[in-house]
Amino acid sequence: MKKILFGMAFCLLFIPKSFSQGNTEYTGGFKINFNEDGSKYLRIIAWGQFWAQYNDNVPDDASNLNLSVRRARLLTFTQLNKKFMILTHFGLNSLNGSNLSTTGKGESSQLFFHGFWGEWSLGKNISAGTGLHYWNGISRLNNSSTLNFLTLDNNRQSWAALGLSDQFARHLGVYVKGKVGRLQYRVSYNEAITNTLDAANDPVANGRAVYRGRELLGSGDAGKVVQGYFDYQFLDQESNFLPYKVGTYLGSKKVFNVGAGFLTHPNGVVVMDGAGNLEGENVNILAVDAFYDAPLGADGSAITAYAVFQNNDYGRNFNLGPYDTGNMIYGHVGYLIPAPADNSRIQPYLSYQTRTIDAIDDNATRLGLGINLFMTGHHSKLTLEYANSKVGTGDSNGVVTLQAQIYL
Repeated sequence: MKKILFGMAFCLLFIPKSFSQGNTEYTGGFKINFNEDGSKYLRIIAWGQFWAQYNDNVPDDASNLNLSVRRARLLTFTQLNKKFMILTHFGLNSLNGSNLSTTGKGESSQLFFHGFWGEWSLGKNISAGTGLHYWNGISRLNNSSTLNFLTLDNNRQSWAALGLSDQFARHLGVYVKGKVGRLQYRVSYNEAITNTLDAANDPVANGRAVYRGRELLGSGDAGKVVQGYFDYQFLDQESNFLPYKVGTYLGSKKVFNVGAGFLTHPNGVVVMDGAGNLEGENVNILAVDAFYDAPLGADGSAITAYAVFQNNDYGRNFNLGPYDTGNMIYGHVGYLIPAPADNSRIQPYLSYQTRTIDAIDDNATRLGLGINLFMTGHHSKLTLEYANSKVGTGDSNGVVTLQAQIYL
């Protein structure tokens, strides 16, 4: 494993310097104008993320090194005027040797909608929309763009309802978003899915809560999902035209935001008492966070830092993979090393997460050490990350991942 890690790091650090830095060549994707001033248009954005991953903790008959397509996506949005917009986002995730289909018709090989919504302007700084949307609550990371992470990927526990009440971090519902001065906001009212990731688990007398409220209690008793996120922007203001929050600006903006958010799902989970009676429990998730991203000087160096505290209440002793009733603290920091504008740029980073798990009365931790190589900003970059995770008293698990990303 050490030889593989050294080889990946060598390739990452010694790419030739002939690539341009930043995203000055990029103007927001491929744009088709329908009139002379460009106010009527169709914009198309495409991206791919490709992984080579080494994992020591695999069965004896399994390969330690695996290749995959982490994401293959296409996003379009169009406006005929500034009063309304329609957005379409589709693609696939985590395509690998174990889920490829012989004829391309298997479940994991299929494209699906990650988002499809329409939006109408209600005023200068307020809009409303409906559909399968990504205007999420809770925290900045629950609204992350997958195009410009600081780290290799998002902090998994921050997508706190993925597959429990939504379809792959997108809810079907209505939303309102806008800003008042330096305060930006997004709130939504949504349907919950019936077939959740917890569908294989049945309620047990005095056992843990099961996230099957809509299925077992019915859509009348299991409530809608309400969520919101609010952030005050002290320095440069970020765009909220689209919902996707930037991971690192590479020194192109000076941003300091403090935010707070929530998600609540009345009777989202079901518990069983000692007599075998079912009753609903509410799901409540709350978070506060802070984001700082700024250049450090004229030499091109920059810092990116983020921290969040999140309280997760999925009901009594809930424990399902990345989802646990308990508290979480997560943070990351990255430093963009000075370099001439025509060179590739290097950004080492560190991430750390610790969370309590009520069901096992213990903690889980994850440490990430990584480095980004930006050849054309986020549009052409390599990321190398070593992550070490541990849950309770179990063994720690170390994984090395090399990612290549291109987006247009």
